[in-house]
Amino acid sequence: MSSSSQRTVIADFLAQRRIAVVGVSRDPKDFSRGLFRELARRKYDVVPINPSVSQIEGMLSFSQVQDLRPPPDGVLIMTPPQAALQVIRDCAEAGVRRVWLHRGAGTGAVSEEAVALARDLGIAVVAGACPYMFLPGTGMVHRAHGGLLKLLHRHPTQRAA
Repeated sequence: MSSSSQRTVIADFLAQRRIAVVGVSRDPKDFSRGLFRELARRKYDVVPINPSVSQIEGMLSFSQVQDLRPPPDGVLIMTPPQAALQVIRDCAEAGVRRVWLHRGAGTGAVSEEAVALARDLGIAVVAGACPYMFLPGTGMVHRAHGGLLKLLHRHPTQRAA
């Protein structure tokens, strides 16, 4: 995928208003919870997906994407790569056409198999990075992280995903 195509997929994902976050932690200090709170602060209609808890940040948590009514416009996947495959299948079943495979440190939810599955199912996929790097007015740490990835040629808008 070209860098301009990937930028378009990222912009389209972030233009959606109802976003499910799969794998958001029950630990309030976890990175996934901070990102969840930030999306809510920015007026996204965020929905937690974690079958291990009933509520996150005072919101009802669901077990799987198919449980949501109406379905989300996009799904941010913050699971290990093995779990991401089932989440992508769940998204296809629920009619979700956009996913973001989160990658912070390490592989995150990203794998070649997950990216290929999403594309095979007709789902637009952001393969890697963190939404913080693309949200307007984000903090210096996240902008620096994006800049470092660009220097290393690992930024999602610089490589085929």
